[in-house]
Amino acid sequence: MIHTAKGVNNRESGHPHTYRCIFPSRGQWSWVVARLCAALIYLPLTLRHRRRSLLLSRWGRSQQVFPEMVGLSVGEKYFIQGGIAQDLRSDGRKRLTPRPMFVETGVISQSNGSSRFRIGATEVIASVKAELGRPSALHPDKGKIFINVDCSPTAAPIFEGRGGEELSAELSVALQRCLLGGKSGSGAGIDLSSLAIVDGKICWDLYIEGLVVSSDGNLLDALGAAIKAALSNTGIPRVNVAAGVEGDDQPEVDISDEEFLQFDTTKVPVIVTLTKVGRHYIVDATSEEESQMSSAVSISVNRQGNICGLTKRGGAGLDPSVILDMISVAQSVSERLINTLDSKIAAAEAGEDVL
Repeated sequence: MIHTAKGVNNRESGHPHTYRCIFPSRGQWSWVVARLCAALIYLPLTLRHRRRSLLLSRWGRSQQVFPEMVGLSVGEKYFIQGGIAQDLRSDGRKRLTPRPMFVETGVISQSNGSSRFRIGATEVIASVKAELGRPSALHPDKGKIFINVDCSPTAAPIFEGRGGEELSAELSVALQRCLLGGKSGSGAGIDLSSLAIVDGKICWDLYIEGLVVSSDGNLLDALGAAIKAALSNTGIPRVNVAAGVEGDDQPEVDISDEEFLQFDTTKVPVIVTLTKVGRHYIVDATSEEESQMSSAVSISVNRQGNICGLTKRGGAGLDPSVILDMISVAQSVSERLINTLDSKIAAAEAGEDVL
């Protein structure tokens, strides 16, 4: 039973007010106390759960390779998944057919080599800068390569602020694994020994910068192709080393301003990402298709068919037999992709129409 009490009129102000105070009865006090205790117990747990869900959503978004935020209706999702299942994607391609590519080289005059690469609405720029450095103690007969990627905030809303920084770091690490075989450089697709000048003393350090201008899926493959085109456009100055230097003394070098050596890209791999949607996997996925993926495997393959690196994204696990099948498919797709990319690069270097 609820007890109420009325207040008195406020005679001083001349305005009557009535106050109603509600008090729980003795039998209801236990219920009120129980509710308060439950709130005090479950409130921290609820806040902890919400924080954990937020962290997991951020981690899941960043691990879903780099797709931008795509809002699709239920019907659009079924349309994309059904088309992939029937080997007829929403843009008319088959599951293993990439989009047409556009290549332009020499776009940045201040660098030693540069390129612009576009597939569909995804556009990236890569540049290469060569500087003299000292080989590492672990690999005294090899040069060094550093890869860094920057995502333009105008490319996609997710690239603004911290989201762009996280994605840039993930793309840089993925390129390092696919093109250089990890931090150690073992199994590198790029020949680092060609950058050595004097073993243990002087080598070339290549600083590769990638910029994401616009994003419509498949960023990793696009950046890998842009880097290959930029390396094909890279000219490294000829270095003459003075003779007669002994011990740990640093030899004197003369860097030519007229003679340049073309960087050898015959063994530089391309990256093929196989995105798993439902029971099937596709190549060169758009951002809408990436939003429906369960996992993706990126495999770098060179012209000789050798696997130079591999990285996986997404939370869903894959059976080893499925991964082996993906590697086989990537080797088949990479052969056509390398031929097309090399012809586009050669046409761009010759100044021909590259569309």
